Amino acid sequence: MSSEAIHEDSSMCEPVDDDKTSADYYFDSYSHFGIHEEMLKDVVRTKTYQNVIYRNTFLFKDKIVLDVGAGTGILSLFCAKAGAKHVYAVECSQMADMAKEIVEANGYSNVITVLKGKIEELDLPVPQVDIIISEWMGYFLLYENMLNTVLYARDKWLVNNGIVLPDNASLYLTAIEDAEYKEDKIEFWNNVYGFDMSCIRKQSIMEPLVDTVDQNQIVTNCQLLKTMDISKMTSGDASFTAPFKLVAERDDYVHALVAYFDVAFTVCHKLTGFSTGPRSRNTHWKQTVLYLEEVLTICEGESITGSMTVAQNKKNPRDVDITLKYSLNGQRCVISRTQQYKMR
Repeated sequence: MSSEAIHEDSSMCEPVDDDKTSADYYFDSYSHFGIHEEMLKDVVRTKTYQNVIYRNTFLFKDKIVLDVGAGTGILSLFCAKAGAKHVYAVECSQMADMAKEIVEANGYSNVITVLKGKIEELDLPVPQVDIIISEWMGYFLLYENMLNTVLYARDKWLVNNGIVLPDNASLYLTAIEDAEYKEDKIEFWNNVYGFDMSCIRKQSIMEPLVDTVDQNQIVTNCQLLKTMDISKMTSGDASFTAPFKLVAERDDYVHALVAYFDVAFTVCHKLTGFSTGPRSRNTHWKQTVLYLEEVLTICEGESITGSMTVAQNKKNPRDVDITLKYSLNGQRCVISRTQQYKMR
């Protein structure tokens, strides 16, 4: 995933080996240091949070902070160093035990309290907090659905006029030429050593690919799909249908649409944030590639129009179901169709 913490059924905190659910494995995955190493070494991610905290100490001084999904406790340590009165670091995976040791090793045990468990089932030692900070974003922004946990904590513990960090997230869409990779990842299944395995192709094209896109592959403009104000939104706002219009900036082929997100901390002295887009510095979130069934031939100025519907999967709310409706009425290509994708 992409965020340092997690929360689901209470059984996730103490998984039973005999009958694990996907949610159990989700929490288990955050118990291993490797995934935290990847996130900590994501300089765009971690330095942005560090800069937000260290350059805006006036927000944190003498304040009570809740760190949702604390992981190794890095954000809590930043907050403590910036002068927070107390930080409650909540983490459901086994990494909570490591976080306690890390806090002690760095001399912050009197400022940071690590709480192990699911935030929906914990009692904080205080009735309210001044700030909630979290790195909840998943691939495609919403994969793994940790946002609902942040919103639950906000509604239960945040004081009136309290601060949520980050407080703004936006999802974008663009279109790319990607013949070589589509051939390698999708069309490969049509002929595997002389055998037809196209039934797997049908599955592979439904699964969005998380990978780094070269900005030179971008064929159209970038369209804002959805902006979320984390301080005011409800959990239902994370499921939505958004229209889009992607206008070709050159004659080319389109093999896939690409989604990415930006995050902003608007309450800072100076607006701070980062983008996970293909024109920005790489992050561990990369971009999310949705391959189209057919290749679109598009001419400069022509538009791919349609809508994207995003919803939690009913069986596993940490997964995301995406419905893409799109059409092109161009000189060389006329098409209108709907495709379903499932992020698992």
